[in-house]
Formats: sequence, C-alpha cells, structure tokens
Amino acid sequence: MTAARQVNIGRDTHDGMSSRRCDGRTRRPAFMSRGFTLVEVLATLVLLGIVLPIAMKGVSTSLAMSSRAKHTAEAAALAQTKLNEFTIDPANNAATSGEFPDHPGYRWQVEQQPRDYGITEVMLHVTWQERGQDRRLTVSTLSYESGADMMEAFQ
Repeated sequence: MTAARQVNIGRDTHDGMSSRRCDGRTRRPAFMSRGFTLVEVLATLVLLGIVLPIAMKGVSTSLAMSSRAKHTAEAAALAQTKLNEFTIDPANNAATSGEFPDHPGYRWQVEQQPRDYGITEVMLHVTWQERGQDRRLTVSTLSYESGADMMEAFQ
C-alpha cells in the first residue's frame, strides 16, 4: 500500500511536535492572540485621562450657560410684563417691590426717576438666585404724563 500524503494549505498541522503551519508562518500561542497588550491598555488609559476631564469641563460649562440663559430669558419676560403694568396704569401699582406669585425665586423692584419735560424713567429690576449668587436684570422705559396731568403740574 502506498501512503497518500495529505497536504494542508493554510491549516495547522496537528502532529503535536511542530508549531509551524503548512504555509510557512509560525503559529502564535493562544494566549497571545486574545485581547490587548499592556502597552495598548496603558496608552488608552492615558488618553482617557487627558480627554475626559476636558470633555467634562465642557459639559459642565455648557450646562451652566444653558441654565443662565433660561433664567435670564424668564426674568426678561417677567420684567417686561411687570413694566407694562406700571406704564399702563401707574396709579394702580403703588408697590415698589414684590415677588412674582407664579414664579418663586424671582423678585422685582421698581424705581422712577423724573426727567425733563414731564418724562419719567421707569426702571424695573428683577433678581433671582442662581448657583448661590444673586443675579439681576434691569429693564427701563420712558413714560410721559398726558396733557391733562401736565397742566395740573404747572398750576
């Protein structure tokens, strides 16, 4: 009987003695072909140590600016509403400060300063607490007295 020779191209030979493959390359031990090397893991940790704090600082700053913009926009809307109340009917609004009942944490204060020719500057300050600090937004407008009121002022 003639023995047929078996040719394995690209497959491991399993004679138990050789670690060479039929294609001429050396077979790597099983523990070397699974996972990452220590250098790769350390390099990844160094990169994460550099990038993560910078990214987290950016996220924190972004959230703080978003919160501040939200509070400022809300304060501007409240101030505009209250300022309109004062300019439309100043006699009915005798209080010079107070809180917004529907918006806890926001307070207002109004100042009126007379200017020339019967014009009065009405300034409204809205304050609120944000991150432990007082924030303040001021809006103002000029109003004038009607002709009848001006006539009474001159008599």
